[in-house]
Amino acid sequence: MEFEGRRRISTRLNIAPLIDVVFLLLIFFMLSSHFITQPGIKITLPSAVTARLHPEEDIIISITEDNSLYLNEKLVTLENLLEQLKVEMARIEKKIVIIKADEKIDLGLAVKVMDIARQAEAERLIISTKLEEDVKQ
Repeated sequence: MEFEGRRRISTRLNIAPLIDVVFLLLIFFMLSSHFITQPGIKITLPSAVTARLHPEEDIIISITEDNSLYLNEKLVTLENLLEQLKVEMARIEKKIVIIKADEKIDLGLAVKVMDIARQAEAERLIISTKLEEDVKQ
């Protein structure tokens, strides 16, 4: 009777399922990271029945409830708004300024911002509102 040596058991690690799992996790995180809300400027827009959507490629001036001014999400003061706005106007082709103001701000501040936008040679001023239907829901 011949002795056969110990049989060697082949231990191979099949990484194909591991690659599938990692790939699925990668897809999951790529898709879900798109829906994470970015921190922004908190503004309660006034509502209007005739509100329309505009592309957000224009210059946006935001006025918060505490009268802080933001030019394209960058904090500015009323004193340096004109010079910052002129720099932004030189950068774009369409000279459209969208003003997103909280519904509780002083009207005088909104008029000053609109006047500064006109001084910076804005061709159009748009007051941003939200659609009346959005308020009811």
